[in-house]
Amino acid sequence: MKVKLCDVNPDAESKLPPKGEDKSGVGVHYIDAYIKPMNTKLEDGTAVRCKRRGLKVTLSAGTKKGEGLMRRLDVSPDPIVMLRAALQEAAKTAGVELTIEDGAIFLTL
Repeated sequence: MKVKLCDVNPDAESKLPPKGEDKSGVGVHYIDAYIKPMNTKLEDGTAVRCKRRGLKVTLSAGTKKGEGLMRRLDVSPDPIVMLRAALQEAAKTAGVELTIEDGAIFLTL
């Protein structure tokens, strides 16, 4: 079952350097702005949560939970690429599928 989770936050990219202040090297302000709209409840009542703690991104959908790491050296120094890889890793370990297309984030349970 593929469900639209949320729209991609268009203001998130304004948090990236050099526009936004970020000395983390991984774009933590961008990550926080990007994942904030992902915290929602689906139509069937399933709670979806996404949070960041340090370099770890945790995604949960109902009872399914997974984690992904922001990997600067293994993936890319670009925060956008790092975040997408970490979200995919978290979704995979949670046993769900996360797709980003046409300015929206979709979740397949």
